[in-house]
Amino acid sequence: MSKTLEEIRKKLQALDTRKGPAGAYGGDKTTYPHWNIPEGTSSISRFLPDANPDNTFFWTERQLIKLPFPGIKGQDENKPVIVQVPCIEMWDGKNTCPILNEVRPMWKDKSLEETARKYWTKRTYYMQGFVKQDPMNENEPPENPIRKYIMGPQIFAIIKAALMDPDMENSPVDYINGTDFIISKTSKGGFADYGTSKWARKETSITEEMQAAIDKYGLVDLATYLPKRPTAEGLAAMFEMFQASLDGEMYDPAQWSKFYKPFGFESATDDADGGEGKRVTKPAARVQVPTTAPVAAKPTVVEEDPPFDGGTPIASVKEEVKAEATGKSPQEILAMLRNRNK
Repeated sequence: MSKTLEEIRKKLQALDTRKGPAGAYGGDKTTYPHWNIPEGTSSISRFLPDANPDNTFFWTERQLIKLPFPGIKGQDENKPVIVQVPCIEMWDGKNTCPILNEVRPMWKDKSLEETARKYWTKRTYYMQGFVKQDPMNENEPPENPIRKYIMGPQIFAIIKAALMDPDMENSPVDYINGTDFIISKTSKGGFADYGTSKWARKETSITEEMQAAIDKYGLVDLATYLPKRPTAEGLAAMFEMFQASLDGEMYDPAQWSKFYKPFGFESATDDADGGEGKRVTKPAARVQVPTTAPVAAKPTVVEEDPPFDGGTPIASVKEEVKAEATGKSPQEILAMLRNRNK
């Protein structure tokens, strides 16, 4: 099931040619919260292959877009909130997300870079594996020792760079000649930093206990950890929300809670029918967006990201909502972008 290191390298090289610009966690016990290890300590993990044989890698990438709002219409209108929505480029590839297609031209204008950065996709990476050394000494680890990992860009960059190093001869997830990964937590500028994390120097095989766990519980198809793909209606709602956020408008639960909600938000539609609720009549989207999408899905509440990324703490939501001093109004920004695309 495990892909060879050469296959991984070829796929990474191919992807590199297509790349564009560059608290508490409410997850279940399956997730190993490496961001909670004490400063100055290290945890050791042994990553495992994806159960999906079509995935060359031992990870899958999640892309989310954060949409900040100054408040919730009809409720607390003075408490800034953020709604996270999935970027459909997770499934359909580059230049398919209507939000990012509006944001991409902003990078060409220095005065719009802060706005572009705010609405640019946030990437995290799902992996699975065993925790071999846990400095937290979890009191109640899950029965299944195969844990879910959510890695931020800083740790992922270290993982990826080593895979391209010719000194690494075998895939790190090989059962016989694999390599452990050491997550080290320090601090930099007052924030958590994982820059000293690294692969172990020696290759090792998995233990008999690990093999027994794999035989008993099996491996996970990492794609099942991704958010549900939005329907055509949900995609249109996402784009509406993006425009409202850019315009500085309130989050409107009557229009959007059926699709995406701020973390912890509860509405009248959160009932025994699974959150479907009654259909809410919505005004037409202000701008036509692609509606070739897919598979029906229930309303999704995207969970908050854990604070795992070094140098990128969970900032105050108020700070993220502040308007940047671009010298242009949101309406001018949108008009300029659309004129460029004509």
